[in-house]
Amino acid sequence: MAVDRDVTRRVAHLARIRVEEDQLDALATELSRILAFAEQLAEVDVEGVEPMTSVTPMRLKRRADVVTDGNIRDKVLANAPETREGFFVVPKVVE
Repeated sequence: MAVDRDVTRRVAHLARIRVEEDQLDALATELSRILAFAEQLAEVDVEGVEPMTSVTPMRLKRRADVVTDGNIRDKVLANAPETREGFFVVPKVVE
């Protein structure tokens, strides 16, 4: 897929990136090369290839999915400028 100046300008606008007019052609060329490489990767036959988490075989550590309070309330509240009854005190913002 070839990317032209108009597409490059639109992508830059959507990404909120300012690109000068004289640099649009160079950026369009780079974007075209990136898309060509992605298309080339899509052609690779990965049938039967197991997904990997690392280049070396390993198992990821697992833990029980249990909700806890962290048992560090006092450490967290120590950073607050003001606390009351185990909670942060914040200014009232709604009348």
